[in-house]
Amino acid sequence: MTQHLTILTGASRGMGLAMGLQLLQPGDTLLTLSRQTSDALTEAAMDKGCELLQWQQDLADGATASARLAHWLGELPPRRYASATLINNAGVIARIGPLRDADAANLSQALRVGLEAPMLLTAAFLHATRGWGCELKVLNISSGLGRRAMASQAGYCAAKAGMDHFTRCLALEEALLPRGAKVCSLAPGVIDTDMQVQLRSADAAAFPDRANFTGMKEKGLLATPEDAARNILAFLQRADFGANPVADIRD
Repeated sequence: MTQHLTILTGASRGMGLAMGLQLLQPGDTLLTLSRQTSDALTEAAMDKGCELLQWQQDLADGATASARLAHWLGELPPRRYASATLINNAGVIARIGPLRDADAANLSQALRVGLEAPMLLTAAFLHATRGWGCELKVLNISSGLGRRAMASQAGYCAAKAGMDHFTRCLALEEALLPRGAKVCSLAPGVIDTDMQVQLRSADAAAFPDRANFTGMKEKGLLATPEDAARNILAFLQRADFGANPVADIRD
């Protein structure tokens, strides 16, 4: 077995798209779950000779997404791949402002995409692949804001903190198994994505830290999505991946 399977959420733009493009390798399989499909991924997969499946999936409905994934994985031959990896990358920022002014539907969507869907997809992935006998990995894309509080960002901070802590729990569970999955919740650093544009464009009266994000952009402190993706995928291939279930790329 020399083929590798990677499942990636949030692959239609930004760092997720950059990771998807870099994951396309001859003979491997990439499955993406995103709100939109990507023509760039389709074209690159054809050039690279990589099997690409793009599911147009709303991750705010994590139950449907995880059931679909479980069914698809259950139909695959258990000895097909040398490794299987799930990368939970998708995330959204709720409307920026104090929690007292939050819109219930908007906040609920952010928590579903940022925390509920990764948990449900991880559960489905590990349950469906536990008899495969290959190397299993789960990489959760977290944030420094999961470890540092910020005003007007309660939803995003809570989702990433929850991601960190469920990864810690998962690491303890998988360590009890003879060939348990290697898992890590990784903060990727500060990246020049649409999310940063949202933060810089927020109402300063509602977002006290806006000037900090504007300053990072002006000083050229933001990594490109391509560089960030390259660093994350290199981290995923490290021999000690999973030794620390909660990590920061800058460490």
